[in-house]
Amino acid sequence: MTEPTHDEAHDGTLGSRLNWLRAAVLGANDGIVSTAGLVVGVAGATEDRSALLTAGLAGLLAGSLSMAAGEYVSVSTQRDSEKAALALEKRELREQPEAELEELTELLRERGLSRDVAREAAQQLTERDALKAHARVELGIDPEHLANPWHAAWASFGAFTVGALLPLLAIVLPPADWRLPVTVGSVLAALVLTGWASARLGAAAPGRAVLRNVAGGAVAMGVTYAVGTLLGAAGV
Repeated sequence: MTEPTHDEAHDGTLGSRLNWLRAAVLGANDGIVSTAGLVVGVAGATEDRSALLTAGLAGLLAGSLSMAAGEYVSVSTQRDSEKAALALEKRELREQPEAELEELTELLRERGLSRDVAREAAQQLTERDALKAHARVELGIDPEHLANPWHAAWASFGAFTVGALLPLLAIVLPPADWRLPVTVGSVLAALVLTGWASARLGAAAPGRAVLRNVAGGAVAMGVTYAVGTLLGAAGV
């Protein structure tokens, strides 16, 4: 018999890793677009390097902290809901063990097992770890790997910061005449990369994702630059 030659993960960690990678790519993409729009808009109003640096740093810090706080609150709420569901399931297993065994049997039957096989599997899973079995089959929760809000917050903060650094450095490092071309070119190239990466992580065709990503970034920079130019011309 030929042995399997692939290293595919079957413990649920692959899906979790892909979700984190996708979130990191999207966070970096947000940092690129929002900071690029900000510094390009300011560049339309002034060529002062210190003003551009101040605006870019303010946008980077505000965006990264906002992303981190939002992710922390969101994942904390998810974790609280998971813990509450596990506590309820634990109480039901203690107070109604037979009903819970029957419920697990029916859930396994719905997944295609025969009644006898589902009953046997439910009994074995219950004897091994009843709470873990119900958490995974009934609730879709792994009690050993609950969502961590601090991990999510730091990941969002880091991803946004990395993305935001690109347009910030591109707008302040080159000579004045090269700032906009370098910034626009580097931002669009980065958006091609993040659009391709997000599509590949989602097992989708990259063409449309890249086009949407680049078009959105180009529109954002174009609008903010036009507004900045008008405000600069008006002396605001």
